[in-house]
Amino acid sequence: MRTLWVKVLLWGYAAFSMTPLVVMVLSSFRPTSEIFDDPLGLPGSPVFSNYVKAWTEASFSTYVANSVLVVVSAVLLGAAVSLLAAYSLGRRIFRGRSLFAAYFVSGMTLPAHLGVLPLFYLMESMGLVDSRLGLILVYAAGSIPFNVFVLTAFFRQLPHELDEAAALDGAGPFATFWHVMLPLVRPAIATVVVFQFVPLWNDFFYPLVLMRDEGKLTLPVGLTNFFGEFQNDWGTLFAGLVMTTIPLVVLFVVATRQIVAGLTAGMNR
Repeated sequence: MRTLWVKVLLWGYAAFSMTPLVVMVLSSFRPTSEIFDDPLGLPGSPVFSNYVKAWTEASFSTYVANSVLVVVSAVLLGAAVSLLAAYSLGRRIFRGRSLFAAYFVSGMTLPAHLGVLPLFYLMESMGLVDSRLGLILVYAAGSIPFNVFVLTAFFRQLPHELDEAAALDGAGPFATFWHVMLPLVRPAIATVVVFQFVPLWNDFFYPLVLMRDEGKLTLPVGLTNFFGEFQNDWGTLFAGLVMTTIPLVVLFVVATRQIVAGLTAGMNR
């Protein structure tokens, strides 16, 4: 009976949490007049023109393309650098390893926004203000401390016999990393990718500070212009919000199994 009540509570919480998302999706297929008449009603006749209007007239396609380019590039770059650093910290013994580990962890102790002024001057001196490359580098650098912290723990959990067996087979450090270690930490990679993708996709602060050209804006900042221009067209607004949410939903659906494996790794050890 206790298990039944737990399931009922969890399903009830899930249904409650999904209600705003369902309302948003349904409203995206309704004209504005119909939304005002019955805000929580079902679409009488689905209207797909809201999506067409949001994608074309509101420059939404540009914002989406910028966000995909910047966020995907930053996540991949940050993960690649973090994997190499975490592999060295987790599997190699060398002088100063603890110091390097503490250095990476220290990057998680202070809010990154506190250093926005020197960061802005640094990017300006490098000619990277109002540049997608500059935003990619800022995002990638900001993700490295957390990624290294998580990935190092996963690398340390792997048996050291794997390194010995790879060395006996003639594999060097990079071959061992690529062919032996990397496949074993895929759950951890999926975890850090998702945990970095979501806040970067929703980040408003850095694009607002570093970007000036409207054609280079990412979705969070672009949405402010979108809301200002289409504040009376609720059907188009909801269509834009749905398109903003779709990549996050797809990412979670695709990576759910790896995320769960990553978060529960080591529980049976």
